[in-house]
Amino acid sequence: MKKYTGFATATLTVALLVAACGDATDDMMMDESQMEEHGEMGHGEMDHGSMNHSTDGSIPSGLQEAENPTFAVGETALITDAHMEGMEGVEAEIVGAFETTIYTVSYTPTSGGDPVEDHKWVVHEELEDAGEAPLEVGTEVTLDADHMEGMDGATATIDSAEETTVYMVNYTDKVTGDEVTNHKWVTESELSPVN
Repeated sequence: MKKYTGFATATLTVALLVAACGDATDDMMMDESQMEEHGEMGHGEMDHGSMNHSTDGSIPSGLQEAENPTFAVGETALITDAHMEGMEGVEAEIVGAFETTIYTVSYTPTSGGDPVEDHKWVVHEELEDAGEAPLEVGTEVTLDADHMEGMDGATATIDSAEETTVYMVNYTDKVTGDEVTNHKWVTESELSPVN
């Protein structure tokens, strides 16, 4: 009887260990998938396309209104070359038109997260102590803009510069259906007349 009890105990112990290992493996797999899902969510939160791109409509000090813009305030234009998801092919209402130098910039958000490369767009008047425009590619600047979380106060590098008319627009994001108001900025080359 003692032999049988010992054998039963050993068998039960092995069965419990196998079950525990299986549960631990399941737990590890769940943890990995949860971490992966959390990681995806984290990247999604930093993705420009998943954010609402409305602003309060404030204009940077010194930014000059365009005298004869191709698209006048109150007109509608088609966004043909979007720099963010949900913009391309939608009609936009022009709410502001300005003459300036516009830049693409790369920076690391002050709020943490991955570096942002070739962010479109920042106007010259959104750079701290920028001096005369246009700045050369490679110039290091401090951003005075809050289009995106972690942008204001960040150190950035100029990736490109162009003197042009820029627009502030209202539009409906075709991916999310959100109404975007006072979006900064859309360049003249990203717009075309509505037929």
